[in-house]
Amino acid sequence: MRRASESLPNLVGASRNRIIVALDVSRRSQALTLVERLHGRPGLFKVGSQLFTAAGPGIVRALVELGERVFLDLKFHDIPHIVAEACVRAADLGVSLLTVHSSGGPAMLGAARQALEKHSPPGRRPRLLGVTLLTSLSGREVKQIGFPGSVERNVVRLARMALRSGCDGVIAAPTDVAALRRACGTGFLIVTPGIRRAGRRPAADQARVATTADSIRAGANYVVVGRAIVEAHSPARAFDALAEELSAAVD
Repeated sequence: MRRASESLPNLVGASRNRIIVALDVSRRSQALTLVERLHGRPGLFKVGSQLFTAAGPGIVRALVELGERVFLDLKFHDIPHIVAEACVRAADLGVSLLTVHSSGGPAMLGAARQALEKHSPPGRRPRLLGVTLLTSLSGREVKQIGFPGSVERNVVRLARMALRSGCDGVIAAPTDVAALRRACGTGFLIVTPGIRRAGRRPAADQARVATTADSIRAGANYVVVGRAIVEAHSPARAFDALAEELSAAVD
């Protein structure tokens, strides 16, 4: 069985390996059916709060046992000790990527990284990603929750703090990728949700979006796609069409 946290695909990998499929469904059976239909295509499958709350840690174990790489997107945000322990438990599940909120602060982020380093065998540590600002937040809403300045300024500030605190990368809107790449360098992972197909309207709950090609050209390592694939009549065909767009952007 392939270890889930081994040999993460990167910029030199196949284009399709840079697509993360979000399993944003509410039943274990739905998730496993999608994984079966898409097996061998995405770089990773994302398990977020919707599926994890419905199906529990068992769904992560099931995906890892199938040989899939898993991105556990639970956005941990608590006191440092609790977040550190949660990250260790995630590592035990065999996940490849996991998220914490950058706004939890340097102590929390550093505790998470240190716990993963101490707990994980060499070469098996999950990559730790800080969540900057949710893609659903507009500039007006960012000010309403108390962050002065522009969205880009706050995203870059949170990303730099995440980098200094030991995070391997960040989750950020595609519109923020170029600024993040300039601020954090080439070795920093950038994973972008808020992806839409070329020529398609964005979902109503996403404020800062871009196409797959736009995100990759700006410097993203991975793009996260959910509804465009999960809700398609043929998820496999929808994935292949998106992968073609991405391949053209890479070329």
